[in-house]
Amino acid sequence: MGLIGLLVVGFIAGWIAQKVMKRDHGMLKNILIGIIGSFVGGLLAGGLGIVAIGFVGNIVIAAIGAVVFLWVYDQIRSK
Repeated sequence: MGLIGLLVVGFIAGWIAQKVMKRDHGMLKNILIGIIGSFVGGLLAGGLGIVAIGFVGNIVIAAIGAVVFLWVYDQIRSK
């Protein structure tokens, strides 16, 4: 996946995570959260033996990773 694909997946995954976690981020923050989420989701999926197939599969894995990232961030920040 090229840079443009990474940014698109990052934006969509960050936007989904924003809606799930009931937050309001800007576009750049959504992209950053989505990119971090793609790494987190990739690690989680790889550890569970799950393979993402296609563009939609990558978005799902990245969105799940972004939600997990935001949840962990909230847990650390609240202490």
